[in-house]
Amino acid sequence: MRRIRAGQAAVTGRGRLRAAASAPNNACTMVAPGSVSARRAALPALLAPVAVALGVLAMQGAVRALAGRGVEMRTTLFLCELLLVLPGLLLVWLVRAPVAGALALRPLSPGTAGLSLACGMTLWGASLGLFALQYALWPPPEGYLEAFRQLHAALRPSGAADALFSITTIALVPALCEEALFRGVVWSALRAALRAGPALALQAVLFALIHIDTTAEGGLVAYRVPFAFGVGLALGLLRMRTGSLASPALAHGLLNAVTFLVVLLAEDPARESDPGALAGASLLVAGALGTALLLRVMRREEPVAPPLPG
Repeated sequence: MRRIRAGQAAVTGRGRLRAAASAPNNACTMVAPGSVSARRAALPALLAPVAVALGVLAMQGAVRALAGRGVEMRTTLFLCELLLVLPGLLLVWLVRAPVAGALALRPLSPGTAGLSLACGMTLWGASLGLFALQYALWPPPEGYLEAFRQLHAALRPSGAADALFSITTIALVPALCEEALFRGVVWSALRAALRAGPALALQAVLFALIHIDTTAEGGLVAYRVPFAFGVGLALGLLRMRTGSLASPALAHGLLNAVTFLVVLLAEDPARESDPGALAGASLLVAGALGTALLLRVMRREEPVAPPLPG
């Protein structure tokens, strides 16, 4: 009887080892017999905010280095977005984690891709409504509005080809780079150590913090932080729901592109895109409900994480 129980314990132990080896959210994956070191499945969770901080510092360094050198604004933005994600990718490589796995580079079905794009539109409506409510309850400082006008004037394209270049560098590249960092590197790192709720909230907080802006006088303003936190939550839910980075990247790219095109048509982009508080509240509710509905009908493709110990 003791031998039978011992055998059952041994089989159970081997089964747990196999389950641990196949679990997608474990910090380390099993390696072949005789291998010297284990291979991590994601960046350690404590390095997630480090990756974000290093990316922000790299961006700031690039802005200072390129200032006064005649570099076109869109080129500067393009380089800054690449520098934002680069430290995170280097850290993933340094800890020997598989980059494709950490970034969740998995294809989407056409239906899921379409739903992801639809989420981009509902998020645009919700964000427009949120900004309208903010404008009524918490007006931005004039220095922030002036900085926004100056940026809009510098980025206004001169023709169709120039507009396509602007959409690529201002809307699409930032979406890809920010999603690779926050819903790729950061999400995988946090999810390996935390349950879904805390991981979702923390990645949204980190995403919101990089959207602290400067005024024309050089001061800091957190006017876009609530918007970025809400969008970060929604994009994180897309990553959870589909198990793929492609879904939040599609939604984020469309959100950025529509915002750019709408702002492009406004004479004074700092004021004319404000629909008013009542219309803003309606847009916010409709956009949030639309996003929630789209998330609900999406098929869940991410494997369920194993229970955390304790």
